[in-house]
Amino acid sequence: MPKRKAAAPNRAFKVADQIQRDLTELIARELKDPRVGMVTIQAVEVTPDYAHAKVFFSVLTGDVDETTEALNQAAGFLRNGLFKRLHIHTVPTLHFLFDRTTERAADMNALIAQAVASRSKDD
Repeated sequence: MPKRKAAAPNRAFKVADQIQRDLTELIARELKDPRVGMVTIQAVEVTPDYAHAKVFFSVLTGDVDETTEALNQAAGFLRNGLFKRLHIHTVPTLHFLFDRTTERAADMNALIAQAVASRSKDD
């Protein structure tokens, strides 16, 4: 019996990338919720069976908790929009999570600057 050929290893990354692009456009153009301000989709992680997708986002303006709640409430609407755009068998259920990477990077930069300043005082 011949072995089944595995799906292309990059397919999940390509699907996640396409979901990221389409969600960015859908949120900017079609989502009319006033609680969703300036949102940037940072990354999308798709499970191997394409049943769920974690969508990591950051917010330029607005409350993080309100935006998270609004996006999770609009997940069905956004999933429907993805269904019309993507040509895959299963469109994943969307789970929106706030991405704290930029906050952590700013904190690290502040700590580094503080350490450099204290070192220059010692010299």
